[in-house]
Amino acid sequence: MAGPEWGEQTVAPMWLLVDEDGDDADGQEVPLALCVDIDGLFVDPEPAPAAEHCTLIGCEPAGALRDTSPNGPDHAWLASIILDPVHAPERPPPRVYQSYAHGCSCAEELCDVTVLGHRPSRAGAGLVDIDLRGYLQILPEYHWPPARPPAARAFLLSDGDGSTLGRCHSTAGIFRERPRPPVQPVTLLGCRPAARLQDLLERKSARRRYLRALAHTVDRHGKAVATSIMVSGTVTATCPSRLGNGLIDIDLDLGVSDPIPRGAREIWNLWHAGRPTRPNLWSGYDRALRHEWCRAAMTYHRGEQPDRSSGRTYDLDGSYITDLEGFYCALGEAVNGPGGYFGWNSQALYECLRGGFGAAPPFHLRWHRSEVARRHLVPGYDRPPYDIRHWGPRVTLQDLLDDLTDAGITVDLL
Repeated sequence: MAGPEWGEQTVAPMWLLVDEDGDDADGQEVPLALCVDIDGLFVDPEPAPAAEHCTLIGCEPAGALRDTSPNGPDHAWLASIILDPVHAPERPPPRVYQSYAHGCSCAEELCDVTVLGHRPSRAGAGLVDIDLRGYLQILPEYHWPPARPPAARAFLLSDGDGSTLGRCHSTAGIFRERPRPPVQPVTLLGCRPAARLQDLLERKSARRRYLRALAHTVDRHGKAVATSIMVSGTVTATCPSRLGNGLIDIDLDLGVSDPIPRGAREIWNLWHAGRPTRPNLWSGYDRALRHEWCRAAMTYHRGEQPDRSSGRTYDLDGSYITDLEGFYCALGEAVNGPGGYFGWNSQALYECLRGGFGAAPPFHLRWHRSEVARRHLVPGYDRPPYDIRHWGPRVTLQDLLDDLTDAGITVDLL
């Protein structure tokens, strides 16, 4: 499909939209449009949530929670507290929730919890009310936390590892109205629609003007490279585009499933122009943009080259490994050269270590300037800036070394 025209100047498309709702008869992806740009794809990240205060009322603490009261120190820290409601038989949970062997899907989780204090409870003799400060785990893809507590006789308390923390009769401050994040609409700029999208645009019913598309990036040679970026929504308006004759702009009411930080545009532009040729170009970026560097490297790596033979030695430059994302950037370049990819999270690293991403284990890794990681990759609690609703214990240097060693990788810390 030819690039869009803007007078005598060719405006190269950067995105190819393909239909997510169905392939053609041969199982091939169906193109919807070539687009010069997608307004709303690169946006400012959602601000980190503020810490909240709440109370567990009528609590019978156990385990680590019991150790904070009444004889333990105040201001004790817990990674998480999961509250699983015990429903009364006569008042089962709403049908939108499901019961599992380990509990109910309407359970809520508090993360990064500080125990502020405890006091005798009016709910019964020997019970305590425990005041907490922490963050409610909100996962919009599952359900938004209800403003009112579920019908429950009590809440069973546990941590993320399944260890019991006791039970409480009720809560305060957890179930309340919370503003939902705004929906970011998008505009497909400079589009040349293919037949399936043209058909959708001609429909009268708004319900039938809904589309779901994967946005594949297009390099400077016009080759489409598959991504997992999803664009969806109902077409609300179209108009001729200023980017060229015959091109249109298309407004969608929803947006991008996984928006990319605004600062990452230059990273994607870099890959669009050609793979980086100098190492450590990622080193000046913050954590969020280092994560996007790895995303771009993964996108353009797929099917890049076969594995080299096992037993090889790779040199990892640890000069800039001040966070987990820096480790993945540096490891990708150690194995596959500047702009290389070799994982961007624990599951992806596991997949790479099984082979198929440029290096067949076992192999030898010489980690230069490892003292940088030793100073920075230390125990604690982590809330990644690019994934503020998923947090947990920080990945430490020792965790990484254990993962590599388990996969048969010999690591020398230099």
